[in-house]
Amino acid sequence: MRTVTLDGRGEFGEWRHAARRLLADAVAPDEVRWQVAGQGEDLFGAVDGPEPGHTAPSDMVVPKGFIEAAETAICHSDPDRFSLLYRILWRLQAERSLLQVRSDADVALLMRLIKNVRRDSHKMKAFVRFREVEAVQAERRRFVAWFEPEHFIVSRTAGFFQRRFTDMDWLIATPRGSAAWNGEALKTSREPAARPTAEDATDELWRTYFANIFNPARLKIRAMQSEMPKKYWKNMPEASLIPDLIAGAERRVAEMAARQASQPPAFHERLQAQWRGRDEEAAVDLPPLERLRQEASACTRCLLHCHATQTVFGEGPVDAEVLFVGEQPGDTEDLAGRPFIGPAGKVFDEAIEAAGIDRSQVYVTNAVKHFKYERRGKRRIHMRPDAGEVAHCRWWVAKEIEVIKPRIVVALGATAYLSLTGESRPIAEVRGMPIPMQEDRMLLVTTHPAAILRMPDEDLKARSLEAFRSDLQGVKRLFDTLPGL
Repeated sequence: MRTVTLDGRGEFGEWRHAARRLLADAVAPDEVRWQVAGQGEDLFGAVDGPEPGHTAPSDMVVPKGFIEAAETAICHSDPDRFSLLYRILWRLQAERSLLQVRSDADVALLMRLIKNVRRDSHKMKAFVRFREVEAVQAERRRFVAWFEPEHFIVSRTAGFFQRRFTDMDWLIATPRGSAAWNGEALKTSREPAARPTAEDATDELWRTYFANIFNPARLKIRAMQSEMPKKYWKNMPEASLIPDLIAGAERRVAEMAARQASQPPAFHERLQAQWRGRDEEAAVDLPPLERLRQEASACTRCLLHCHATQTVFGEGPVDAEVLFVGEQPGDTEDLAGRPFIGPAGKVFDEAIEAAGIDRSQVYVTNAVKHFKYERRGKRRIHMRPDAGEVAHCRWWVAKEIEVIKPRIVVALGATAYLSLTGESRPIAEVRGMPIPMQEDRMLLVTTHPAAILRMPDEDLKARSLEAFRSDLQGVKRLFDTLPGL
């Protein structure tokens, strides 16, 4: 057994030298014990430190991607990172494309270490708070900061602060090293630093800024703590306000609502009254389903209408014998104003066609009539409606069923089942089983095609798609066997 002791403070060179020597001696990974100096040294075993001058074997395979990955992963605080990197280096000699196999256990662990180090670097850039101290030179201001990283990231992150704060002298001290800039040279150390003491009047500016950008109406505590974990709060002046801001959020929202305008401007109200009069006159001669569609177009029962492009109402013949209920419109449906025309709609069309069902003869709608989403850059990502939003829209679905009077209702997914029955149950418990409804109507439950599209495993996706098609064939069989059809 070969024992290698390293300083273990994020220095890639010391591990690289040791790994070269081990590889040159053909020492297998399971014959090496890596340890950090001062942490459990073996007093009786042979200890081999790194030898910078040792020559690496001429046929050693070291892809550029591995060097970049190792330089990042070595900054992690996990004591097993040394053995992981050497194990991957050893395997690369025979498995040249190993790093492309992201499902490999070693590669997956390496990617996780890299992700953690990059995240810690990001948090350092976001949560370092400088405080001004007395300047050594009158022409340059001097600042200090204290930060507590999880990993050895000070050296790799120091360049960001040098580029951003080049016009001032500063020191960032941490338990895992320090970085300093004096206007001419950037100096870093891997030795633990003492916490500097400094108070700054700008702390109050941080608190004032944070209190004014805090929006109680958009408070999401779990999301906030995910981006700003509690462990960083003690070193951030504005964090002292967070408990009181959270506690008073509900009161502040009520105050904001009370301050908002209670009456629209007179000119606006006159215009709206004219349009309401025209709409009421036009609605008198509309068929029941069209009148319902027009009413739904102005629905404000829940907050989803604030961000959606438009109401997406049901579509199909007024005398349809089969009515399908989905979850909610997607991005494509929201823009076009028609249900089931996006990717999930294509899966639905192919499945009902294979089952012998004519889409033009069925009515298709959704449990929720507005698109619920969150923005990620330019994309609008689907979000599942909650029980309250489904409850607000149940009235519309019930009215559609009342007008259409279908003999068979098909719930596509758990949200649709909740809308139709008021019950929240796993689909597996009710799937494919005819459930009696009022007025001799039958309810069948299956999965939603969008859920199939989101499945990452291709085999599972194929099996789920086959089961979905089988369920729709069951709808066709029930349609053919019910009396009066």
